[in-house]
Amino acid sequence: MGKKRSYQEKFKEEIAGLIDGIDLSDLQKRFIKARWLDQVLWLDKRANQCRKHHYALRMLTIIGGIIVPALVGINSSDGQIRVALGWTAFGLSQVVAISAALEELFQYGKHYTQYRNTAEAMKIEGWHFLQLSGPYRRLEKHTQAFTDFSSRVEELIRKDVEGYISEVQHDQEKGREQTEFLSQNPTQNPTQNPTQNPGMAESQLNEQLQQAAIR
Repeated sequence: MGKKRSYQEKFKEEIAGLIDGIDLSDLQKRFIKARWLDQVLWLDKRANQCRKHHYALRMLTIIGGIIVPALVGINSSDGQIRVALGWTAFGLSQVVAISAALEELFQYGKHYTQYRNTAEAMKIEGWHFLQLSGPYRRLEKHTQAFTDFSSRVEELIRKDVEGYISEVQHDQEKGREQTEFLSQNPTQNPTQNPTQNPGMAESQLNEQLQQAAIR
């Protein structure tokens, strides 16, 4: 039994066949495959990767955030069990804090949305061109629409790149503001969500463990 092909492989083969069937020169077809089709496949792949990372980290944060208080709240008369539960809760709290920090750092959810939106916009533009519909509906041949299509594809790519750069600059500025705030207010915390601050999560867990040990 042969290896099952992925959606991307099927999509690439189908679209490449459609491109080969339209009335363009071989050079123009190569341009479309090398620029438009390659970008669509890359954006699609990146969107799927960011979605998987985002869901995985969010699930760890949410599930771990629910389990940790439950473990700390267990009141056992057996000292060994209390110690085991304490270390389990501590380790799980670190996983929660790390997953939340990684999501905050890499912004997988935000990048997933950006990549997916651009990929779908590129696909829509490609289908309009192949079917001579939408902005190309008044044209009779693909050779007449090729220049406009190329320009519109480059505009979509330019907007995606500018959007990414703008987000990076915004995140850097936000990071600098938080750093300045903490340096000027060392006793204050800019966020009240322990899953977004590893230090706060660990401090709160240690307090809960101490209270549980006293009981």
